[in-house]
Amino acid sequence: MDSDEDMHDANGSESLEDDFYSEDMGMESDDGDADYDFGNEETDDDAEDITFHRQQNYTILSESDIRQRQEDDLSRLSTVLSISRVAACILLRYFKWSVSTVHEEWFADEEHVRQVVGLLENPIEIPNVRELTCGICFETYPRNTMSAASCGHPFCGACWRGYIGTSISDGPGCLALRCPDPSCGAAIDQDMINQLAAEEDKKKYARYLLRSYIEDNRKTKWCPAPGCEFAVDFEFGSGSNDVCCRCSYSFCWHCTEETHRPVDCGTVAKWILKNSAESENMNWILANSKPCPKCKRPIEKNQGCMHMTCTPPCKFEFCWLCLGAWSEHGERTGGFYACNRYEAAKQEGLYDESERRREMAKNSLERYTHYYERWATNQSSRQKALADLHSMQTEKLEKLSGKQSQPESQLKFIIEAWSQIVECRRVLKWTYAYGYYLPEHEHAKRQFFEYVQGEAESGLERLHQCAEKELQMYLEADSPMKEFNDFRTKLAGLTSVTRNYFENLVRALETGLKDVDSSNSQAACSQSSSSKSVYGKGGKGGKNKAARPGGLGRSSDDHWSCDRCTFCNPGSATTCQMCEHHQ
Repeated sequence: MDSDEDMHDANGSESLEDDFYSEDMGMESDDGDADYDFGNEETDDDAEDITFHRQQNYTILSESDIRQRQEDDLSRLSTVLSISRVAACILLRYFKWSVSTVHEEWFADEEHVRQVVGLLENPIEIPNVRELTCGICFETYPRNTMSAASCGHPFCGACWRGYIGTSISDGPGCLALRCPDPSCGAAIDQDMINQLAAEEDKKKYARYLLRSYIEDNRKTKWCPAPGCEFAVDFEFGSGSNDVCCRCSYSFCWHCTEETHRPVDCGTVAKWILKNSAESENMNWILANSKPCPKCKRPIEKNQGCMHMTCTPPCKFEFCWLCLGAWSEHGERTGGFYACNRYEAAKQEGLYDESERRREMAKNSLERYTHYYERWATNQSSRQKALADLHSMQTEKLEKLSGKQSQPESQLKFIIEAWSQIVECRRVLKWTYAYGYYLPEHEHAKRQFFEYVQGEAESGLERLHQCAEKELQMYLEADSPMKEFNDFRTKLAGLTSVTRNYFENLVRALETGLKDVDSSNSQAACSQSSSSKSVYGKGGKGGKNKAARPGGLGRSSDDHWSCDRCTFCNPGSATTCQMCEHHQ
């Protein structure tokens, strides 16, 4: 991450006048430890490298891909160990489809491996007699109607079908099926299943076998989206746990919840549990109700006077404030809207503990509600943005192409903008869960977090408005508009700066804002001109200003972005073509 001096040298000018996302705001630390640069602007090449790297840490597998990989592993192991395909399948199933583990165990102690998996080195033939007795039904049958595994224990066809069918109905455990003889551990391979089982059971067994290749392998998982049939082969040690399936669902590889950067899996689990737990119901009851003095049922008072009547069959009448019987109240105690007894008892400290508990519950509930409502609102906004993205891809892009006489290949910047909005809504949603669990006593971190979160929200709203409201004008136009190219430049610029800002925000939160001095909130907020800003470096005259989180204020060779309205102007212009603000 660049230092403040490096940023200043790279810009080669005075500190920029206005923050891109908001008004000036300086937040400094006396020791200069906190140095998050939200203004780094990555080049197109850098962005391509990052995208390429992220795409390399997992592979999406269709059913045909899974089947092909499974067949390749079976063939390879069968060739190396000089065993049949079905024997290789039994070995791989037992060792969770790890070819290397099978090699290690097999060459270390082949006899032991054969024993534990049920593979006999020298199969035993069925006795060569005219008739045999089935070991399950104890009926006598001709030899040619009996079947046995490699152990040679004979059973009739009906008993085999019943035994196999019952095992398959019980679930994937049928893949480790052994001989029905209680004293025998010989494995039953897929060839026997295909020979003896009913047609429906064969299909189920094949399905279980295919799914086991994913479910038993620690490097692969099914996409958790409802109805999705794709699987993911993940490469460990590659950094991010985020996975985006071909069905467009994004999830965390570690916990399989939806992608939740910048919060960790533990925070997500706590937040989801809290949203569904009964504890919040109890907090609401404690904060907003009082127990009836007679039957103890909780009662909510949302309007009216202090005279309360419990519901039948109790029907006890009491004062809401002191919980005493209403028969002892009247004008002398303060009438219907006050209670002298309560005020006197409160002064004596009789209600301190119950009131304190109720106040704590109320504050806790209000705090939780604050974060949950914003979390849920961003979730709703993300769902709406997903619907708008789908509509743009399937309908509106073609319409816009005709209206503005532009090929669809040159309108991809709109799809990129909507995709970025969807992603940023997700990140912003989870920052509220992050904020809820951020310790209250870490004042500097909380102040820093609330500032960058506010900047992110305002920047995202600006991008969303541009992609939604301003685009509508070009969709409704009767003929091509010459301003469309300016709109393209503006939207592409907003998309770029918002992406960069959110990436930096995520990185900062994932490190726990460790560079922010949480032990001295006063130092973090001081206006000392000699200290470094948490966001950037002060300019002339010791005036500290926040560096632009999105970095759009930086100029490139062919364009520069307005500090006020974010419009991307040609490099030759000295004033913004949109708002006439000077560069």
